[in-house]
Amino acid sequence: MHASASRPHPLMTSHNKKSGKRWAPCIRKRLAQSELPPSNGFLIIEANGGLNQQRISICDAVAVASLLNATLVTPAFHLNSVWRDSSKFGDIFDEDHFIGSLRKYTRIVKELPEDVFMKFDFNISSIPNMRTKAFSSESYYLEKVLPKLLELGAVRIAPFSNRLAHSVPPNIQALRCFANYEALRFSEPIRTLGANMVDRMIKKSSLTGGKYISVHLRFEEDMVAFSCCIYDGGLRENIEMENARERSWRGKFHRPGRVINPEANRRNGKCPLTPLEVGMMLRGMGFDNTTSIYVASGKIYNAEKYMSPLRQLFPLLQTKDTLTSPEELAQFKGHSSRLAALDYTVCLQSEVFVTTQGSNFPHFLMGHRRYLYGGNAKTIKPDKRKLVALFDNPNIRWDRFKRQMQEMHRHSELKGFGVRKPNGSIYTLPMPDCMCQQAEP
Repeated sequence: MHASASRPHPLMTSHNKKSGKRWAPCIRKRLAQSELPPSNGFLIIEANGGLNQQRISICDAVAVASLLNATLVTPAFHLNSVWRDSSKFGDIFDEDHFIGSLRKYTRIVKELPEDVFMKFDFNISSIPNMRTKAFSSESYYLEKVLPKLLELGAVRIAPFSNRLAHSVPPNIQALRCFANYEALRFSEPIRTLGANMVDRMIKKSSLTGGKYISVHLRFEEDMVAFSCCIYDGGLRENIEMENARERSWRGKFHRPGRVINPEANRRNGKCPLTPLEVGMMLRGMGFDNTTSIYVASGKIYNAEKYMSPLRQLFPLLQTKDTLTSPEELAQFKGHSSRLAALDYTVCLQSEVFVTTQGSNFPHFLMGHRRYLYGGNAKTIKPDKRKLVALFDNPNIRWDRFKRQMQEMHRHSELKGFGVRKPNGSIYTLPMPDCMCQQAEP
């Protein structure tokens, strides 16, 4: 388990790439730039969930507004019972840049005009709510929503998470790409501190040429509770998990007929990896104790106990709390989406990104990294079923475990490239909707 000077460090070796052609952003070539026709009315949406679910809602709202030739009101954010973040759009994203970048393609305003608002007694709830189904098609919006918009001058869709189909006309898809990868950028305070954190991370990674790994560690209390998995199995854990489930999901896990099987959950790879398991996986893949690691996460469950082994394996480990001063982080405390945006910024610039649990955060990061780095995600996405079988095998030797981990690492690299299928998301796979192939120089 000690550092080995005889083998090349994985961060210092090149990743596998497909030869011949590379992918590059080409959204602007696909966007029509004709003069916008008169608006059909105002579209009001409410984005729900955490940071990246909000991103989906915002980008889909831009696409729907264009489809309906509507004026989009800057999305409001729902105060989620789990995320509990009261941030407004401008607290997280650069609102002026968002509106200005899209002005040639979609009308966006910060607020509903007073004369229109007055028609609804200055009450957003008085604007009819079109409760659309998830992944609704282009035809649904044109046939069901547009007539109401023309009749009333304003419609509302709340909640608005995943309310547009993945496959839409090319010009609408290009606009959705542009909204996500070009128009949406973080607010100035987040960008400033995020850039400083990246610079500090690079400086602290001198042993690996300024290159570092980022790990999205989903071992927060809410995630552990939601998984219904068992870790130390003690009374304290049981009480804490029951309290967390009741606090955030009120009775959902005790409904009649619901069967919870923690052992089956673990075998099926549905349990969040512990920090120690992540550390063992990475050491097996060849990342030694000279590797700089940035851990992106919310508040880790029982952090003093669970993070200690990971820090022992990787003494150069950093988090947003260690990379910043309390004064720098003070303005973001209590705002989970803003804190997640800082994590996102540091992970985006890392040499390798490690995802340990499926969620919108890694999916967006994989897509964004593909967009920035010629289509190559440089992501480690472990097969958790195989990983758990190895961890739970009492007879496995370190050399065999290491071979399995290195094969898993190689397989992740080979899958770094990916082209979107009809039912896939441009937020994870921006090729070919947001990018074009170009010959290698």
